[in-house]
Amino acid sequence: MQNNCHLSVLIHEQAKRYGSKPVLTFRNFGSLQWRSLGWNQFSLRVKQVSNALLNLGMKPQQRIGVFSQNCVQYLYTDFGAYGIRLCSVPFYATSSEQQVQHMVRDAEVRLLFVGEQEQYDKAHRIFPLCPSLERIIVFDSSVRISRHDPNALYFEDFIKLGEDFPRQSQVEELWSQASYDDLANILYTSGTTGDSKGVMLTYGQFHAAFEANGKCVPVTKDDKVINFLPFTHIFERGWAYLSLTMGAELIVNTYPKEILESMVQTHPTCMSSVPRFWEKLYAGVKAKIDNASPMRRKLFQRALAVGRKRNIEYLSRAKRVPLNVEMEYQLMNKTVLSLVRKQLGLTNPNIFPTAGAYVSPEVEEFVHSIGLKMVVGYGLTESLATVSCDHLDEGYTIGSVGRPIEGIEIKIGENDEILLKGPTITQGYYKRDTTNAAAFDADGFFHTGDAGYMKDGELFLKERIKDLFKTSNGKYIAPQMIEGLLLVDKFVEQVCVVADQRKFVSALIVPDFEILEEWAADNGVSYANREELCQDRRVNKLMAERIETLTQGLASYEKIKKFTLMAHHFSMESGELTNTLKLKRSVIYKNFKDTIDKMYEA
Repeated sequence: MQNNCHLSVLIHEQAKRYGSKPVLTFRNFGSLQWRSLGWNQFSLRVKQVSNALLNLGMKPQQRIGVFSQNCVQYLYTDFGAYGIRLCSVPFYATSSEQQVQHMVRDAEVRLLFVGEQEQYDKAHRIFPLCPSLERIIVFDSSVRISRHDPNALYFEDFIKLGEDFPRQSQVEELWSQASYDDLANILYTSGTTGDSKGVMLTYGQFHAAFEANGKCVPVTKDDKVINFLPFTHIFERGWAYLSLTMGAELIVNTYPKEILESMVQTHPTCMSSVPRFWEKLYAGVKAKIDNASPMRRKLFQRALAVGRKRNIEYLSRAKRVPLNVEMEYQLMNKTVLSLVRKQLGLTNPNIFPTAGAYVSPEVEEFVHSIGLKMVVGYGLTESLATVSCDHLDEGYTIGSVGRPIEGIEIKIGENDEILLKGPTITQGYYKRDTTNAAAFDADGFFHTGDAGYMKDGELFLKERIKDLFKTSNGKYIAPQMIEGLLLVDKFVEQVCVVADQRKFVSALIVPDFEILEEWAADNGVSYANREELCQDRRVNKLMAERIETLTQGLASYEKIKKFTLMAHHFSMESGELTNTLKLKRSVIYKNFKDTIDKMYEA
């Protein structure tokens, strides 16, 4: 049963209910050993953080910053801050010095909590440039603090400031004063089109989001929820906190690249993710099928067909499954599909919320067919994650982003823009009066910048309005949709479509080099480096054929006429990706202007 109390006391109230029941499973920095702790221990740590923060002079609604990858200390810190009415400002662990400096100064952060050496070093360098900043507190005890840094201390020493609860009476007084109107977070957007803006999220927005999501997202106290996305991401933050209100256990995955190993080791039942995770999985399984013996290939294809029939043709439409279909599915599930899930560590799967980008219907069908309940949704930082999601008990349509959650009012405006109103929608951007005036209409609806439409109670997305390209021939192109078609291919790692004010659609494509180099070895393609491999005629012929197959359903003006294979990945370091790994198109177009122009030479 959900406990939707104020975030300031959530962990302590759940500890009264669940006691020593495990709530956090984690590995310490640099450790290979998984550990668990119960609700009582979680509550104890949170109280110590609240007391320590008061001992450092923090006052209600002042800001702390958390500049770290996922770890248990992150959770202790956030909930300890909520306990004394502070506002926590999360930063991505991959943020640059310039981004951190901007956010610290903009939010007037007083204490900055950092994870590992890289984050500490950046924080130490920007410290003199941030007048509000007083302390740096380091989570990882192996970090080397500069000998010339009197303002930094390790988290273990910080905790000692609140170890014996010296200010607990003051903490409890602040619990009683906790308001749903207080700011809980200022969460800076990833900034695909310029400087990041601080989205204001109140405790009341969280409360409303938990209530609405709790009615349609079937996570329970028996679930083990692994964190794949960073807690800085509103999707993971909202999902993790929702899981805690339900009494579920969180598996804290600190290193994103190790997610598959972590899943196998810990056997989660739920995980929120972005579509790219499932695209990679789909491509990997498809490659295994292609390389299997004819008999195994036929068996797997039959299992997928039966899975599709049961899970999509019947369950997705909220229809009863015929007995003969159910019996064949149980056989295929036991002999084939369960083995696929077992390889992922998903021996007892529940639900897998997915959002943040275009979800290919092909990938969505595949995930459901192998017996995993993908819950596709749509949301923004400004809506505190969920606007809509699949309601599994009501049926759902492949290709939609589900039904609106309770309390959200959706209006389709000019250019089919999705407009939002409700208790989970932000009051605006921190200290951005001009931006706020433009973000809301006269009726109080928030402009999302996304185009979509409603059909039979479900929301369907079209494209980011700002991302719509218009070719020089006057045709509109939706680049994310085209990119989504290509990203399901095992040979494709990254893709950036080019079309705006151009004669035709082209693309910059970064291959999956591990798979491409294996293909090259099998097909006698020799090369001195990746640049040569990308320029090889046979490699380009292979990619052209695959692109033609993947985009055969597009209109002729939407199809990719030319492409260039890139020898190096788009990266955050070069400014080509945001912290949430979205393409910064303007930067990519600038960095590769000569390459792009060459594709349009007569």
